[in-house]
Amino acid sequence: MRLDYDELRKLYRLEKNSSRLAEVEDDFLDSLQSFFEKEKQAYLNSLNDLSSTKAKSFTNMKKIISEVFAIREKKILNKALIASRTGELETVKLASQETETLKQLLSVLNTHQQFLDQVLSVKARNPKKSPKNIGKVLVKVLQNVPAFMGSDMKEYGPFEQNKTVPVPEKIASLLVSRKLAEKN
Repeated sequence: MRLDYDELRKLYRLEKNSSRLAEVEDDFLDSLQSFFEKEKQAYLNSLNDLSSTKAKSFTNMKKIISEVFAIREKKILNKALIASRTGELETVKLASQETETLKQLLSVLNTHQQFLDQVLSVKARNPKKSPKNIGKVLVKVLQNVPAFMGSDMKEYGPFEQNKTVPVPEKIASLLVSRKLAEKN
């Protein structure tokens, strides 16, 4: 990828005006570093000429790079947090370093979530006899499912593998369609 001021400004506008990560090439951060080094050298050479326009341009470029990096960093953190809660990772083209950061964040968050699951796990009463379960479907959980928010804005889960749990029909269908559970 060949980076220049126009591409950098375009990326800045995309990142600033959208809640989603802008797609970048795998080598984006390497290209950004090369572009910065080239511009830094041009700036240092311009110091001999006492050019204030080059100094301002270089300062603005550093500010834009810092802003883009900070915005993308926040979005990657948010993406990891959402993925740890839902179990779904939305794929977007990230720089290779960003992809690695996302994987590491997700691993840490999943470990943290497992700790919470252990703290909150309580031996359930017999789910078939509880009056709260009227109108619910029993499903057998095929793999651990972290807590998530249903379309009715109620929290469901976390569900442990091989447990049978009562859930509303819509949630049961969702879990079955994603091969996370099977109806009993």
